Amino acid sequence: MPWTFGRAPFLIAGPCMVEGDDLMLRVAEALAVLSVRHGMPVCFKASFDKANRSRMSGQRGPGLDEGLRALERVRAASGLPILTDIHEAAQAAPAADVVDVLQIPAFLCRQTDLLVAAGKTGRPVNIKKGQWMQPEGMLGAVEKVKAAGSKDVAVTERGTFFGYGDLVVDMRSFPRITAATGVPVIFDATHSVQQPGQGEGGASGGLRQFIPPLLAAAAVSGADGFFLETHPDPARAVSDAATQWPLDQLADLLDRTLELWARAREGARA
Repeated sequence: MPWTFGRAPFLIAGPCMVEGDDLMLRVAEALAVLSVRHGMPVCFKASFDKANRSRMSGQRGPGLDEGLRALERVRAASGLPILTDIHEAAQAAPAADVVDVLQIPAFLCRQTDLLVAAGKTGRPVNIKKGQWMQPEGMLGAVEKVKAAGSKDVAVTERGTFFGYGDLVVDMRSFPRITAATGVPVIFDATHSVQQPGQGEGGASGGLRQFIPPLLAAAAVSGADGFFLETHPDPARAVSDAATQWPLDQLADLLDRTLELWARAREGARA
């Protein structure tokens, strides 16, 4: 079934960066089980390039061609839809030939050429809210993508800069984004606990222990879907090791989150 952001709740999850086939298929298989278990749409995500590394020595990934081939193998083996992010307008069309959903990184959420190129593919587009942006400010990004041709758009909340090297999540952001843009809103729980530049060698650090309470708060505050980077061995992940959620703990975390999501909506209808 084609991916759409309209079937809430949904989950976008996977390793931060494209890694070996064995690891990615292990993650995809676990996600496919969760999709069946909950009757919930699940989209596998991984990045072929992380273009915003803090230093030249930072791991960036396999690149466009090799990365897309790896994602295509995951899609064929698991049957899951695939999401990946793009950083340049020229990447939009080749990525859309392989994946089901294009994602705009937070740092690039106002880049008109990139947004238009993503919209022209007609694929669903997830736009991450810039760490400096007010919720209502995302309307412009949504309008650019829709005007270019993509009608299925979502906005992801991933925290707001709080001084240097830390992020906070304002739970009012979810209803405010919904009211301003009229599109589904996703909570990125793993990037929201990052501490940019606070890790070893200038990499991002993070506070993984705050992922569960933030997910719980987002579930009752209006999030339509959830974004989680997950890895079988986060300490050995090639990127975002401090914030990826352990794969063997994902099912329990998702169980609790979805229970709260359902209860909040039942209460709102009562």
